[in-house]
Amino acid sequence: MLMLKNFGFVALAILCVGFVGCSEDTAVSTQSGSTTGQDSARPPKKVAVQLNWYPEAEHGGVYQAKLEGLYAQVGMDIEIRPGGRSTPVAPELQLDRVQFAFANADDVVIYRRQGLDVVAVAAAMQDSPRCILVQEASGVDSFGGLAGMTLQRQAGRPFLDFMRGQGILDQVKEVPYQGSVASLVADKGIAIQAYSFAEPLLAEQQGVAVRRLMLSDLGWNPYASVIVTTGKLIKEQPQLVRDFVQASCAGWRSYLTNPELGNQAILEANEHGMTAEALEYGVKELRPLVTPEGVAIEQVGKMTLERWENLIQQMDAISPSEAGKVKAEDCFDSSFLPSADQLDSEDDQQD
Repeated sequence: MLMLKNFGFVALAILCVGFVGCSEDTAVSTQSGSTTGQDSARPPKKVAVQLNWYPEAEHGGVYQAKLEGLYAQVGMDIEIRPGGRSTPVAPELQLDRVQFAFANADDVVIYRRQGLDVVAVAAAMQDSPRCILVQEASGVDSFGGLAGMTLQRQAGRPFLDFMRGQGILDQVKEVPYQGSVASLVADKGIAIQAYSFAEPLLAEQQGVAVRRLMLSDLGWNPYASVIVTTGKLIKEQPQLVRDFVQASCAGWRSYLTNPELGNQAILEANEHGMTAEALEYGVKELRPLVTPEGVAIEQVGKMTLERWENLIQQMDAISPSEAGKVKAEDCFDSSFLPSADQLDSEDDQQD
C-alpha cells in the first residue's frame, strides 16, 4: 500500500435490511455457468463492492471487468466504493450495504473469530505482497539482519506476532508506522512494513535503493486481494455470487495481460496521489504474485483447503486464546470459480 491499512474490526449485529435484487434469485440453480442469456428487459442488479484501501493495482481486476462490460453482460450494475485508512469492510458486508468486498486471508480469519459471517470466494494474489523494506545501504539482506534496527509497523497485525514467534523482533525497536517512506529514505537504520508493489517505487523515486524482505519467504503467506462476501448471500443468491466471481476473474486475467482500461479507471478513482507510473510498476510486481510458479493465469482466484488450514494453524499458534474458533473450510468457498470447461469455452469464443 502507498499508505498503511488500518481495519476497524467491530462486530456489528446483522440488520434486517432489504437486499438488492429480485426474490426469485434465491431459487436460482447453483450449477456452473453464467446468466448471459438474461432477459434484456430486466433492469440490471445494483451490486456494490467495497475496497479495503484506496484504488490501486491490487484492485485492478474489478475495475477492468467493469470497464470491459463483463459485469453488465451478466446483468449487474457495479458500484466500486474506494476504501481508506479505517474502512469497516466486514460491517459493511454484514449490514448489506455492500455485497462484495476486498480483504486479505488473515483478515477473514479475524472476522470469523469475531463471529462475522465473512467468506472468501476468490483470491487474486496467491503470494502475499507483505514485506519489510530496508535501504540497501543498511547492509540488511535477511530477517536476521534486522537486529538493532527500528521497525515502523502497525501494531496488532498477525504477521508481527508471527515474526516475534520466530525471534526476529527480539532486538528490534518497534515504533508506529508513519504512513510513508520518508523515515526510511532519511535513515538507513529505519525499516518499514510495506507492500512489494507500492512503497519500493516511492523510495526509489527519491533516489534510495531498497531491499524487500518478503514475509512469504519466512513462511507467512496468506492470500491477498481476496474477494469476500457473506454466507447469507451465498445461500440466498448463489447465481449472483457465481456471476460476480467469474466476471471478476475474467477481469483479472484481462488486467494482467493489458491493464490499460483498469489503470485508467483507477487513476480517475484514486484521489490520493496515484500516478500512471505507480500503476505500471504495480502491475509488473503483481504478476508474479498472482501467477507464481505452478499457477497459470487461467487459475486466477484459486484457493485450497491446505493453504487455509496452514494459515489458521499459524494464527492459532500465535494467538492461543483464539485457537479452535475458526475452521478452514468455513473461511472460503471456491465452488464459484470458473471451471476448465468454461475457460475453454471463453477461449473458443475469443478465437
